[in-house]
Amino acid sequence: MRSYGQFCPIAKAAEIFCERWTALILRDLVAGATRFSQLRRGVPLASPTLLSRRLKELEAEGIVERRRSGSGRSWTYHLTSAGREFAPLIEGLGVWGQRWTRRELAKHEINLTLLMWALELCVKPDAFGGRRCVVKLSFADQPEGMRHWWFINDDGRVELCVEEPGYEVDLYLAATLPDMIYLYRGDLSLAAARTQGRLEVHGAAWARRSLARWLAPSPLAQVKSQRASAHAA
Repeated sequence: MRSYGQFCPIAKAAEIFCERWTALILRDLVAGATRFSQLRRGVPLASPTLLSRRLKELEAEGIVERRRSGSGRSWTYHLTSAGREFAPLIEGLGVWGQRWTRRELAKHEINLTLLMWALELCVKPDAFGGRRCVVKLSFADQPEGMRHWWFINDDGRVELCVEEPGYEVDLYLAATLPDMIYLYRGDLSLAAARTQGRLEVHGAAWARRSLARWLAPSPLAQVKSQRASAHAA
């Protein structure tokens, strides 16, 4: 960890928080991620070795603690009281970013793995009134092996599957990856996406009626952008 060589507490905090990938790791820990595999999905461009090193650094600083999982065969990661104090900073950074940096997606920003991780955190599995509901989301613009994803919503929990789970699908959704990101980000409303044919919806009537409650956008979607957006609806 590089030092600014200053006693200033802002400089000392920035030495930790401003290390590359650290803010994103803290973002996901604040959002509820605890497993290494979950944290990997939030920083897909960081190698496992680098992620492990950042977690060890945060542990050494007293920001993250590592615990044995229930099975005892792996570790889980949790914020300490010091780490939880980063939560309002993370939220404030997100609000600022949503307000001042939102613009048309650049090609290098269109990341399928990150979107699916974000959706898994944000969808509302209890939107279907206690019924198990399997939602299949397809991206026609993605390679065959990454084109289809399944969300199993059951008992107030959601499980994201990259292979067919063996249950009957209740709700089918299809979109391009950029349009799904615009939906999640709040640049494109669900109603506009359906009207404009940018989101196809098929399936059981009871599941379709619950789509708007289930497909929750980013918690920051309500923050109004100060940049003009060609995708606003």
